[in-house]
Amino acid sequence: MSHLLQTSTGSYSSTVDVLRHLIQARSITPNDAGTLNFLEFQLKKLGFSVEQLVCNGVKNLIATRHFGDGPTLAYSGHVDVVPAQPEGWLVDPFSGQVIDGVMYGRGVADMKGSIAAMLNATRQLCLDTSPSVGTFYWLITSDEEGEAEYGSLEIARHLQSKGVVLDACLVGEPTSNKTVGDTIKNGRRGAISGRITIHGKAGHVAYPDKAVNAAHIAGELVTKLTELCWSKDVPGSQTTLQVTGITIPNIVDNLVPANCELTFNIRYSHAYKSQEVCEIVESLTQQPKFSAQLQWERPCESFYTGIKDNNCFLSLVEHAISKELGHFPALSTAGGTSDGRFFANNNTQVVECGVKNESIHQVNEHVSIADLNAIESIYLRILHDFFSTK
Repeated sequence: MSHLLQTSTGSYSSTVDVLRHLIQARSITPNDAGTLNFLEFQLKKLGFSVEQLVCNGVKNLIATRHFGDGPTLAYSGHVDVVPAQPEGWLVDPFSGQVIDGVMYGRGVADMKGSIAAMLNATRQLCLDTSPSVGTFYWLITSDEEGEAEYGSLEIARHLQSKGVVLDACLVGEPTSNKTVGDTIKNGRRGAISGRITIHGKAGHVAYPDKAVNAAHIAGELVTKLTELCWSKDVPGSQTTLQVTGITIPNIVDNLVPANCELTFNIRYSHAYKSQEVCEIVESLTQQPKFSAQLQWERPCESFYTGIKDNNCFLSLVEHAISKELGHFPALSTAGGTSDGRFFANNNTQVVECGVKNESIHQVNEHVSIADLNAIESIYLRILHDFFSTK
């Protein structure tokens, strides 16, 4: 099986066909494995103008179709996936096979299934009832699952340099819990990791009064870190700090350690920005008794989309799901970070909506065909409602 999709002139009219074609590309971060060329070809057939933005070897796709004066909507997604080994899988993880109405494959839920469903919804919008209002962007990257340095961040910067202001952004991350459409994300907690180096004084364990045990200092610091108060937390968006590692470079058991390293990760409420979080932790680690050096790593800002009085995209998505499924979705800011943070601002409402996330990054990642059809119907309803709004 080829690891690289070739630009295809074939017809992929169904969501299942498109998804299988995408799954067969081993697009492990940051390799797009031909998927962006495939999407470019398909979108151009629907009247989109397409450019590929290459940043430090990472490929990104920006596609645009202008229907007329009116609001601007972007669909944001990623074609890259985490690695998958064949052990434990029912099928080859890059085959896209269907068993008993369920498709299996790496990235089928996170998030090639969303891309396939949106492509078919976009096709129906453009070919069946092409609107006369608004502008539609597709913003697709191959650098989401890794460090995300040259993907959607660069796309957002590129749009800003062109003076493009998005009114709304729909991110296709898998957000559903028990059934498709039962949960959408109207924000995400922020995330940041820290690495603390603690310095003591080495000595013989039999004479602890002549040494300063870095591990003991680390133990006290761990306790203090877990007791930090996050007073700005809001309901449904709580800040959590988890120590992820304690390392002591000792190779003998009769030596008081002179150094100890702590690593931790904070998932913080959207009520905070990263600078505030850093200041709270630093007020602790900078105390003289800890003799600690702190290094921050991988900051990801929080974002939140609330209700607007007029032209509210969040309300539009809620009502679109209600029309299709007969119930409103729950709103959540839980889970990891997403590329939505790069597009969220005072002008742009960001909402994430996708298939169920129960199997993402796991062996036998899967999505049922019924769920693909459901999310496609939701997407089509969102597109129809958005581009019929003046």
